[in-house]
Amino acid sequence: MPTTIFSTIIFLYGIIIGSFLNVCICRIPKKENIVTTRSHCMSCGYQLKWYDLIPLFSWLALRGKCRECGERISVQYPVVEALNGVLYLLVFWRYGVSLVALLYCFMASALVVISVIDWRTFEIPVGANVFIGALGVVRLAADLGNWQDYVVGFFSVSALLLVIYVVTRGRGIGGGDVKLMAASGLLIGWECNVLAFVIGCIVGSVAHIIRMKVSGAEHVLALGPYLSIGIFVSALWGDLMIGWYLSMF
Repeated sequence: MPTTIFSTIIFLYGIIIGSFLNVCICRIPKKENIVTTRSHCMSCGYQLKWYDLIPLFSWLALRGKCRECGERISVQYPVVEALNGVLYLLVFWRYGVSLVALLYCFMASALVVISVIDWRTFEIPVGANVFIGALGVVRLAADLGNWQDYVVGFFSVSALLLVIYVVTRGRGIGGGDVKLMAASGLLIGWECNVLAFVIGCIVGSVAHIIRMKVSGAEHVLALGPYLSIGIFVSALWGDLMIGWYLSMF
């Protein structure tokens, strides 16, 4: 299949899944059902028709407004859909058509949900961490010859974070962050998981310092989005980065 056609299919699949991610992002914090409740306008309650739910294109066609009441629809919807499509493209460009690519695409979607919800509420949904952990179990089962990497990965970062969580009684690190790093370690292995944590901490520190200077953000930060960036980057390029670093010695 030509690369252009294949990439287009992957992107379209990604934005379709991205549309569902928006449902999760909006409803999970409110404890609403993400399956049975019909999609509706958050302002007037208008139940959306199928042509209002075409990922990315419906928002553009409606110019970001509700068809019924004209209230503006958050830009989050097309951004999440497009972002998920781009992340899927990056995964398949890196790993081709493989089980690892499929697992990492699902991981990327879970990380998007975690990032947005944690950014807004300072809480990481347990279900998202469990989902990533389940992907890790599949990865472990498919690569039993290297089972030590994944089992050690489960504890590599999370054990340290758990100690911090207990000692500080949850003030130094969130319980969701501990679970996230345990689940990601089971999926990407201990070396990449350690790198993911380092990347997440560096990005988080720099970004939050800038936010405090520019917008007056509080000292407390949601670590989930930055850990998610680290996990995704490490999952795709961690082995290359680690190999480059070790070659310097």
